Amino acid sequence: MTSEPARASSPMPSAPMVQPDLARRLLSDMIRVRAFEERCAQLYGQTKIRGFLHLYIGEEAVATGVVSCLRPDDAVVATYREHGHALLRGLSARSIMAEMYGKAQGCSGGRGGSMHLFDKETLFYGGNAIVGGHLPVAVGLGLAAKMQGSDRVAVCFFGEGAMAEGEFHEALNLAALWKSPVLFCCENNRYAMGTSLATSESETNLALKAASYDVASWAVDGMDVLAVRNATSRALVSIRAGGGPVFLELQTYRFRAHSMFDPDKYRPAEEVARWREQDPIETFTAAVLASGVMSASDIDEMRADAECEVDAAVDYAENGTLEPVETLFDHVYKRQISERVHR
Repeated sequence: MTSEPARASSPMPSAPMVQPDLARRLLSDMIRVRAFEERCAQLYGQTKIRGFLHLYIGEEAVATGVVSCLRPDDAVVATYREHGHALLRGLSARSIMAEMYGKAQGCSGGRGGSMHLFDKETLFYGGNAIVGGHLPVAVGLGLAAKMQGSDRVAVCFFGEGAMAEGEFHEALNLAALWKSPVLFCCENNRYAMGTSLATSESETNLALKAASYDVASWAVDGMDVLAVRNATSRALVSIRAGGGPVFLELQTYRFRAHSMFDPDKYRPAEEVARWREQDPIETFTAAVLASGVMSASDIDEMRADAECEVDAAVDYAENGTLEPVETLFDHVYKRQISERVHR
């Protein structure tokens, strides 16, 4: 699936099998994200999680491959399909699940829910519900790092639907002009909600579109965790060296509907089935087993550990507390205004 880059850049080569420790980490991370998301789907059906819920099932190789290359001081900005990114960035499954439940122990105090995860300590800046609205934020974070003389990078995840928004064009233009150290990660899952890429974009080569802003851009097989990691490593070397922003078109696919409210009638069942054959967890599992890096019992243990982690997160959320009504105006008005309203 890897295609020619849109700017003077060689095609991404196939990535060889990595060292055992890294292979274990990559597979474990994808399994953890899948287990968390599948449990969220169950809990939503039980009305334990309410509101909007956008699952990342099928796209795990993207977040896993990218985040595995980052440093703790890099900033991460994501969309509303961000549970996996948050988990891999270092937010605990407990704090994420509690946020899903709307509990005060959640990473956003129970005020954000599924779409607005945030954590200052890990530099995870959302969880942003406005399509494309967070791209300028990433440019600003990158610019701040550059002005401070740091080689930190701001990493911005977004879907291909955001490329139809004005903020995308503004962000790419300014990032290129200012050489802002931003890694733009377009998670191209081919459907902006229920609208296919071919019916919404006259130019479906997204890497080519990004390259029109003089940004180094290339496409990557987003179902292959090693290909994603390889491309991300290459991009970060360039960005940290002062080469300016890089755009990765990560070609992936979500196995579930856009959200839990979506009847998902716009995709042929045959298409979904074909993509499921490229399940990033199953294909990587087969690769590590074939290479002898891990055994079947090792992988069974990983899956069991992931389920235990999710079980503990659910227990934590179930036993959490709802935010007191008295704090309704916190983070909205200054405290003295809140106190005056309550009187």
